[in-house]
Amino acid sequence: MTERPDQSRFVSRSAWARGGKRAFDVVVSAGVILLVSPVLVLAALAVKLTSPGPLLFRQERTGWNGVPFYPPKFRTMRADHKHDIKEIVPLGHSAITPVGRWLRRLKVDELPQLFCVLGGQMSLVGPRPTIPEQTRAYSDYAWRRLLVRPGISGLAQVNSAATRSWEERIHYDVYYVAHHDLFMDLAILVKTVPVVLLGEERFARPFAESPYGKCRMTNDE
Repeated sequence: MTERPDQSRFVSRSAWARGGKRAFDVVVSAGVILLVSPVLVLAALAVKLTSPGPLLFRQERTGWNGVPFYPPKFRTMRADHKHDIKEIVPLGHSAITPVGRWLRRLKVDELPQLFCVLGGQMSLVGPRPTIPEQTRAYSDYAWRRLLVRPGISGLAQVNSAATRSWEERIHYDVYYVAHHDLFMDLAILVKTVPVVLLGEERFARPFAESPYGKCRMTNDE
């Protein structure tokens, strides 16, 4: 892993970021796991009964401070599909199973990551974890998105879309790292519901046109 300069000054210093957020993650993730356990069981059965192959899909991701980990997801593609790290996988991709399409559309495939939140590898809210090939190429500015735990949902996820430019999403993530507090996290969690139900494209907007873009952000910030 490439040695990076200390950028801790770019992380929010709110009381939430320094302790409250982790306590919230533990309590809420444990409660949500219990609440959605029937959904987890039904999703697991649907995957196993409709498509041969493993129940879960794991791929290396870069986590907090650049530490690698393997977050689980329900498998949504055929087991014989050869994964290409550069491949964009839309919902209409031919390798996605019929059940997998619904799991992806409703984000149910990501529910097993709640156990990563409970264990401390992830947070309910934060930048989405990405593959090592991407993070190794990060500028120091982009690296700031790794200064907090990766999240199941995040500022970029509720304001942008996977089809938008990576640079746009990094701006949202870096802003989040520097400014997150209790109210921002709660707002993101609340907004996640309509984004999942109605589709992320409906809520996507360029960073410069968002309220967050009014705070000027440069590589020298």
